[in-house]
Amino acid sequence: MENEHAVSSSAAVPTSQKLIVSWLILVAILVFAMIVLGGVTRLTNSGLSMTDWKPVTGWLPPLSDQAWTAEFDRYKAFPEYQQVNKGMSLSEFKGIYAFEFSHRVLGRVIGLAFFIPFVLFLVFRRIRGPLVPRLTFLFILGGLQGGMGWFMVKSGLVDDPDVSHYRLTAHLALASLIYSVILWTVFDLLRPVKNRRSQEPGSARFWSIALLALISLQILIGGFVAGLNAGFVFNDWPLMAGHFVPEELLYMQPWYVNFLENPAAVQFTHRMVAYAVAAVSVLLYLISRSQNIELAVRSSISYLLIVVFIQIFIGILTLLYVVPVSLGALHQAGGIIVLTFSLFVVHELYGRRSYD
Repeated sequence: MENEHAVSSSAAVPTSQKLIVSWLILVAILVFAMIVLGGVTRLTNSGLSMTDWKPVTGWLPPLSDQAWTAEFDRYKAFPEYQQVNKGMSLSEFKGIYAFEFSHRVLGRVIGLAFFIPFVLFLVFRRIRGPLVPRLTFLFILGGLQGGMGWFMVKSGLVDDPDVSHYRLTAHLALASLIYSVILWTVFDLLRPVKNRRSQEPGSARFWSIALLALISLQILIGGFVAGLNAGFVFNDWPLMAGHFVPEELLYMQPWYVNFLENPAAVQFTHRMVAYAVAAVSVLLYLISRSQNIELAVRSSISYLLIVVFIQIFIGILTLLYVVPVSLGALHQAGGIIVLTFSLFVVHELYGRRSYD
């Protein structure tokens, strides 16, 4: 039965779907790069260097000395320059501008990379059935993500020269959702099984979904860590300034506000959820070895366990070295890689369907 299931699972992808799969994989790679570049933009404090939003005409940077001077003068009128970067040179401004500009241009590239093929596939009727509303939903999400990005930036162009950590987390969450929907669609197209009966034990399915929920929560908490600069408040491990539970954990009132706005509590929560992710990953791995689960699924669970522990190790290094840009970006990339493996495991255990 296991061999028959493996054969049916690896059935060739119809020729009509190969272009769609390749297109969606390309878009997923671009979204992955966008998320990592967004992390670099945050880590280099570059996100407020562009003080206006030109979604249609903003493809080119300043092209002359006069244009650069005018752009720099606009930046000087805002709190980040006045309170944080007073005295910054034009060349230094160009450095931070480059990251934010690249981030915005990549967003436009993703929009075109999705929209143009989508329209062509619709015109030539390569997309049918439930793919049409799902891909339409993805296009809407992409447009909302552009607006969310500017909504986030606007929060840092007022009195406090820092973006709202709530808006930053919403921006990251929406990007992660877009990436997840694209991947899930790719998995549906690459691994379709018609009329498939559930053969995997319910415990494996349950814990795979629980793990995906924890990983998703951890990504959101990571947004809070970034937005509150919580990675800089305790740079030792496994303790926090000599304590397992930081003394500053609950200094805000009411108590629950600490887990939304207190950097100490947010970093502590990020650590605790990481431990929970590790524990559930090990549990899922043990379940996969003790029950009748397809070999390919067991292998994917093993890979998931490996990337989880690599990600935790990178997170510890990021803390110990006080969040250098290189490690911070690698940690953000690692989070999305862990999400990728987790989505695949859940799909294999729970969510296959066919678009034939």
